[in-house]
Amino acid sequence: QFFVRDVLQTSVLLVDLDPQANLTSGVGMKGQRAPGGTIYEALTAESADPRSFVAPTTVDHLSIIPADRNLTGAEVEMVALPGRESQLRRFLTPLREQFDHVFIDCPPSLGLLTLNALVAADAVLIPLHCEYFALEGLADLVGTMRRVRGGLNPSLEIDGVLLTMYDDRTNLGQLVARDVREFFKEKVFNTIIPRNVKLGEAPSHGMPAALYDAKSRGAAAYAALAKEVLARYAA
Repeated sequence: QFFVRDVLQTSVLLVDLDPQANLTSGVGMKGQRAPGGTIYEALTAESADPRSFVAPTTVDHLSIIPADRNLTGAEVEMVALPGRESQLRRFLTPLREQFDHVFIDCPPSLGLLTLNALVAADAVLIPLHCEYFALEGLADLVGTMRRVRGGLNPSLEIDGVLLTMYDDRTNLGQLVARDVREFFKEKVFNTIIPRNVKLGEAPSHGMPAALYDAKSRGAAAYAALAKEVLARYAA
């Protein structure tokens, strides 16, 4: 009940910057567009009202700028644009005062779309699968963040590292968790997201896990994460 009652009383904007559009599907908006279009049109249009790209979801106080497969061509089209790495920041700036929180969901690759997200963001929340190869990807991300801070967004910080898909029955999961905590120390959230069937089922129903099955272990873990994130901001 915490997640629904307290967190969603604030206004939240989701920005789906992943061509796979999983975030859009996960809130029941697959195939839908805002009046202005999707994030693809928002990034490639010469001039448009940012508010026209915001669509309400079925969850109160939760809005989204949706994505679809057209976003795969955005990186190629944006190359010729002046200040291409700052397109998203310019687009989101007029919207920031309208929402308490803005979350940008990035693609898994470190291309121009992710670079735009890092330039636009105040901080990065890094979800990390408790697997070996995820550690290699994390090193690449940290290196990219360091370069972004060097010139494009000096104030960019790591808000926290979130351990996900954790299985405490395996030695590998425990080793990855230990190594991450040793390196990032207090930046690692105390909350760990376990492997959970309900978390996998929720997107297929177009619902956040907290609403699909609020009593599941996965939903309870994300509710605990929400509390921890808010506590960090309040500190």
